[in-house]
Amino acid sequence: MYPVSPSAYDRAITVFSPDGRLFQVEYAKEAVNRGATAIGFTSREGTVFLVHKTRVSKLIVPESLKKIFMVDDHMAIVASGLVADARRLIDSARVEAQKYRYTYGEAPDVEYVARFITDQMQLYTQYGGARPFGVSLLFGGVDAAPKLFEAEPSGAFTGMKAAVIGAGKSEVTEFLEKEYSDTLSIDQMVSLGFKAMKQVPDMKLKSDIFDVGVIPAATKKFELLAPERVNSFITKI
Repeated sequence: MYPVSPSAYDRAITVFSPDGRLFQVEYAKEAVNRGATAIGFTSREGTVFLVHKTRVSKLIVPESLKKIFMVDDHMAIVASGLVADARRLIDSARVEAQKYRYTYGEAPDVEYVARFITDQMQLYTQYGGARPFGVSLLFGGVDAAPKLFEAEPSGAFTGMKAAVIGAGKSEVTEFLEKEYSDTLSIDQMVSLGFKAMKQVPDMKLKSDIFDVGVIPAATKKFELLAPERVNSFITKI
């Protein structure tokens, strides 16, 4: 067997470095760290998503920058990183959710869809000729109870009460560890989300650069809040 040159460790997805690292996966995580900040919450009242939409030009139509994607009536996905990569996974999640409904005659479980997609993400960390998805995802919804899962480019996924992906992850996570409570209402989670966004360096709170999605436990229906209502939360902050 030919020896692997040190420079090959960060080019080949199938080669571990001597200290057990896959550099291509770490580069994918770095792409996520440069992405837009997204926060997800769950409590007994439901699930909430709050996402910053990065505008690189005043000519961009804000509504065209989508970061929250409905998968089913009771479920949505938030992406940060390479959103073009995320669309591929989200399309797959939507198809699998409909297959589940057709097969079993009931709404798909949030964890089932999250596990299905993260299995796909993991496959792209072990085959040559492909690269990992440069995106992290938050799966959230309400089935038997409100649920939230965070998926990393490696394919690992974790159940969370509150989670952050994208820029400022460490600062926002530190803030939420102190302020989060599982007794928060939907409105309180939205307000806490905007307070957490203020922890991100150089973050400006403007209604036209944020998307807020909610899935109340009472209705189990995903709703994207109107800009006027988003602005009312920002004004209070």
